[in-house]
Amino acid sequence: MKTPRLTTRLLFSGLILLIAVGITTLIFLSEPTAVRSGATKKTAMLVEVTSVEKGTFRPLIVAMGTMKPARDIILRPRVNGEVVEISENFTPGGFVEKGEVLVRLDPSDYENRLKQRQSELKQALADLDLEMGLQEVARKEYQLFEESISSENTKLVLRRPQLESARAKVESARTSVKQANLELDRTTIKSPFKAHILSRNVNLGSQVSAGDELGRLVGWQTYWLEATVPVSKLHRLSFPAQTVKEASEVIIRNRSAWPEGVYRKGRLFRLIGSLEEQTRLARVLITVNDPLAHTESSSGLPALMIGAFVEAQIQADAIPDVIKLDRDYVRKDDTVWVMQDGELKIRKADIVFRDSEHAYIKSGLQESDKVVVTNLATVVEGAKLRLKKANSADQSSKETVPAKGADASSGRAH
Repeated sequence: MKTPRLTTRLLFSGLILLIAVGITTLIFLSEPTAVRSGATKKTAMLVEVTSVEKGTFRPLIVAMGTMKPARDIILRPRVNGEVVEISENFTPGGFVEKGEVLVRLDPSDYENRLKQRQSELKQALADLDLEMGLQEVARKEYQLFEESISSENTKLVLRRPQLESARAKVESARTSVKQANLELDRTTIKSPFKAHILSRNVNLGSQVSAGDELGRLVGWQTYWLEATVPVSKLHRLSFPAQTVKEASEVIIRNRSAWPEGVYRKGRLFRLIGSLEEQTRLARVLITVNDPLAHTESSSGLPALMIGAFVEAQIQADAIPDVIKLDRDYVRKDDTVWVMQDGELKIRKADIVFRDSEHAYIKSGLQESDKVVVTNLATVVEGAKLRLKKANSADQSSKETVPAKGADASSGRAH
């Protein structure tokens, strides 16, 4: 009797469970779906712009290089001797004039040798005078026996070999005197040009031989800066040896040693006919006058040290009738973004030259154009643009345009 009752209970429970599942499913299927309506509204992108102008500009080509002296020698004696005198200016860091005596060697041996050579010359001249007398006697004897002397013996009778020998001895003696004079003069060692002394390797009493190193001298009037520039930019530079135009001016800065705003001026001098081995850049020479600021005209200017690694800003030839634009505002594939009638216009720019900071555009932009300086996430021709407000709190109705050359992110002036 219990089994039928248990079965009835189980069937009833299952029926209740099925009804519950059915009701739940019906509730979920009949739940209303939320629909977003009117939530999307297209908004013009906020941008900043800068004005452009057309004109004639001179680009600056930035190069790096090392200072070196235009004149650089190791001072060496040409004779042997003992150092008996040294100039006070012949010390490291000293300045000397052209022809100034730097070192004197003991001249005693060379003075004695000169006297000996002068005596030999006098003897040779005396022998020549004696031979000239014998020449006269031989000529008279020849006249007496002219018919009986063969032509082969004429030279011997007239003592022509003896005369040539006497003359040769005189010439040799004169050359010896000249050489002795030279050696005596070389005991006095002078500066070959206006020089700055970098080192000195002798002192009083030093024994030196010909070719020994006495010191190092460099010309202080002019230094060279050997710099490297891209080969593609050479056609915009003026070298004095290649053109009638004035050589390109150069601004030289040592940013690691000099304060901001301090610089020296130089001129482009020569194009070296070889490329730098590692970078494959062209090598050029730049001249700097009075690099050590030694004269009054350079008073207050910083000194340039040999071996210093400096920056050179070379002024290139002028480019007429172009628009000068910050390189940051030139976009992919040499395009420029322009705001026109509240819309974005993508212009293809014809860039004729680039320097480290600017691009020089021949066509593609006009003076009235407003170039977009803001970086956009979506770039579509015709996209709506609006200018950022100057002061949203106080001047919410005013729209401003940044000054020409302003940076898009920080507002810095170029």
